[in-house]
Amino acid sequence: MMRKALQKFQKKALQGKGLSYEEGCEFINLPDEYIFDILASGEKVRKHFKGDEINLCSIINAKSGLCPEDCAFCAQSAHYDTNVATYPMAEPQKILETAEAASKTGAREFSIVTSGTSVSKDKEIELLAQTLQEMRDTLPMERCASLGIMDAETLQRLKDAGLQSYHHNLETAGSFFPSICSTHDYEEDVNTVRTAKELGFHTCCGGIFGLGESGEQRVELAATLRELDVDSIPINFLNPRPGTPLENATNLTPIECLKIIALCRFMLPAKDIVICGGRQVNLRDMQCLIFAAGANGMMIGNYLTTPGRPPEEDLQMIRDWGLKPKK
Repeated sequence: MMRKALQKFQKKALQGKGLSYEEGCEFINLPDEYIFDILASGEKVRKHFKGDEINLCSIINAKSGLCPEDCAFCAQSAHYDTNVATYPMAEPQKILETAEAASKTGAREFSIVTSGTSVSKDKEIELLAQTLQEMRDTLPMERCASLGIMDAETLQRLKDAGLQSYHHNLETAGSFFPSICSTHDYEEDVNTVRTAKELGFHTCCGGIFGLGESGEQRVELAATLRELDVDSIPINFLNPRPGTPLENATNLTPIECLKIIALCRFMLPAKDIVICGGRQVNLRDMQCLIFAAGANGMMIGNYLTTPGRPPEEDLQMIRDWGLKPKK
């Protein structure tokens, strides 16, 4: 009976419809013993919509620490003693050098990430605009930024300077968000994504799993992302940071991680699904199965406050799976 349900889900996803919330709840609660059936189905849906190309992205933590938000998982929050490095906005040359190095390792997209609720509209925006203009003129990479909650005027200024993609995670389901962050409302995040979409940006919006959310709340987040019609879904898995309220959390198994990826592929079948932070820690020796689960992208290089593994190892993993980086 479980396999028949999975076959029904696969057929619906291949038609591009995506699972309903109720079907998603049924899917996420499939017993772990069906993981290989899930992987076989996820692989078929991914190949149908995305072929054999894997989208590689990389980031720079361009402004670190001292964030006024109290997100329970974040090492950069000023509310917690995490000993994370703190520094102001990086100069354009530093960002450009990091982007160029990422391009040489195979990344086709590069994102400028800053800590804080947002960025200031004077010096920081001007630095970012200058950086984006130079990237546009010198590097053949998709230009992305993750700068927090933004208004239309500021986003348009950055788009005019060359920004193509805007990243802003919702982090978790709206019903669970108050348990994770109390310093701003969920709708502020949702409105930022809507604004970026209305302005014509490629929208990159996902979350972080393993915060203590239920399976149904994982489905709720995927349903919200579908409602917003985001273009790319970055999936992060909690890598507990010392000093944060979630430093002792152990909420994920490798199989759960794979089921979360597959859930997103089945609910948003034609979208890009990119695996980001926490991959090594949570999936361990099962990392290569992210592609079978439905992922068609991943972050290479370092994350915001934790190191990634050498890009060469990720590129070898892609080749071993018979896939190739997207140009």
